[in-house]
Amino acid sequence: MTSLATRHVMKANKSEDTKPELRVREALRAAGYPGYRLHWKKAAGRPDICYPSRKVAIFVNGCFWHRCPHCDLRMPKSNVEFWEAKFNRNRARDERDQVLLMEDGWTVVVVWECHLKGERFESTMRDVVTQVERAGGAGTHAGRIVEAGSLPGWRLRTIRSGRHASGHYR
Repeated sequence: MTSLATRHVMKANKSEDTKPELRVREALRAAGYPGYRLHWKKAAGRPDICYPSRKVAIFVNGCFWHRCPHCDLRMPKSNVEFWEAKFNRNRARDERDQVLLMEDGWTVVVVWECHLKGERFESTMRDVVTQVERAGGAGTHAGRIVEAGSLPGWRLRTIRSGRHASGHYR
C-alpha cells in the first residue's frame, strides 16, 4: 500500500521527454541523424528513440528507475519491499525488451543517464552516433545490445545473448 501523496509523486515522474532523452535527441540531430521515431509502438519495449529503417533502438535509462550498474544507488529506506519489487520488474522488462529486439535483428543501444553528464557526454554520444552509422551501412552488425559510454573513447561493451542453465537470459 502506498499513501495518496506517494501516488501523486509517482504520477508526476515523466517517462517520456525527460531531460536526458532530450539531450540525446538534440545531439543526434546535430550529428546529422534526424528522422527517428519516438516511443515507436511497433518495436518491442517502445524504445525512447528508434530508427526503424536502420533497426536501431535507443533506450535512455534513468539511473534511479533502471538501477544503473555504474552508480552506487541506495535503496529507498521506507517501503523497501515495494521498491525491490518495482526495480526487479523494471530490470526484467528492460532485459526482455532488449533481448526481443536483438533476436529480431535490431541493434539495441542503452544509454545511462550518468553517462550524459559532464565530460562523459561527448564520448557517450560518439558511441551512440557510431552505432547509428554502423547499422545504416553495408555489413551491419545487427542483433546486438550495446551500452554506450561505458568505456573510454570509441570502445563499446557488447552484451551477448545466451541463456543460463536456469533458463534466464544473462
